[in-house]
Amino acid sequence: MSDELWALVEPLLPKPGPKLVEGRPRVPDRQALCGVLFVLHTGIQWEYLPQELGFGSGMT
Repeated sequence: MSDELWALVEPLLPKPGPKLVEGRPRVPDRQALCGVLFVLHTGIQWEYLPQELGFGSGMT
């Protein structure tokens, strides 16, 4: 995602609140949105998100 597009999208997202429970570290919003866009663009299943592109496991 280009920096220009991210500059338009970022103000629309809610700010993260305090972490209330233990668990996985939060994925940065930009990285999460890139993963969503990748799935929508390619049509792959969530579980096949490529970790080498920084999308995490794709599983919760």
